[in-house]
Amino acid sequence: MITGNILVVDDEPQIHRFLKPALEAAGFTALRAETGTEALRLAASVAPDLILLDLGLPDIDGQAVLVRLRAFCSAPVIVLSARDREVEKIAALDGGAHDYVEKPFALGELLARIRAALRLHAHAGDPSPGLTLGNLTLDPERRAASLLIEGQSTDLGLTRIQYTLLALFVRNQGRVLTHRQVLTAVWGPAHTEDIAYLRIYVSQLRRKLIDTGFSLITEPGIGYRLTETVRAK
Repeated sequence: MITGNILVVDDEPQIHRFLKPALEAAGFTALRAETGTEALRLAASVAPDLILLDLGLPDIDGQAVLVRLRAFCSAPVIVLSARDREVEKIAALDGGAHDYVEKPFALGELLARIRAALRLHAHAGDPSPGLTLGNLTLDPERRAASLLIEGQSTDLGLTRIQYTLLALFVRNQGRVLTHRQVLTAVWGPAHTEDIAYLRIYVSQLRRKLIDTGFSLITEPGIGYRLTETVRAK
C-alpha cells in the first residue's frame, strides 16, 4: 500500500471534512492548511509527500503559491480547483503541478491520481541504464524501444524524434504534459508554438504504441498524458 503525508490546501471546510477521512481510510495522513501562507509554512516544516492545492485561496493566489513551493519543495502537487479555463490549467501545469483536477471531482479518481503521482515521484531518481514500463523497454544508448510479449522482444521501429517523445512520456507516465513542456523538451524553446507539428509526431507515435498496453491521451487544449490501457500479454 502506498502511504505518506498529504497536505490539503483549501479554504473550504467541507473539502477538509470530505478529504480527511477518505485519505486516512486509504492509508494516508492528511495535513490541513486554509491559506497560502500556512501551506508554505507547513510544506517547509513538515515536508509532505504530496500536496493538494486549491487555487482560490484567501491570501495568496494558488498559482503564486505553486511558484513559491517549487523554489524549495519537490513533492508532487495536484491542483484541485473549480477554475476550468484552459489558461489556468496550462499555467498550473507549466508552473510545476503534476496534475489538475476540476471540482467537483470523483474521490476514486483523485485517489488513483494521488497514487500515480507518488509512484512516479518515488522512482524519478532511480539510476537505470534504460527505462522500463510494463512490457515496454527503452534503450537510451540505441535510442530504441522494444516490447516483450511471451518472452519475445519486438523492436517498435521508432525514429529518433519518436523515441525522444516516448522517453519523455515514460519518465512522466500518468502526468499531464503541456504542449509547451513537450515542445521545449524535444525541440527547444524556439518551438513552443509549433503545436500542429507536435500533433503529427504524437499521431505517429500512437500508431507504434497500439499493442503495447499504453496510449497517449489528449487533454484538450492542454497537452498529453501517457496512460496504461490493457497490459500486453
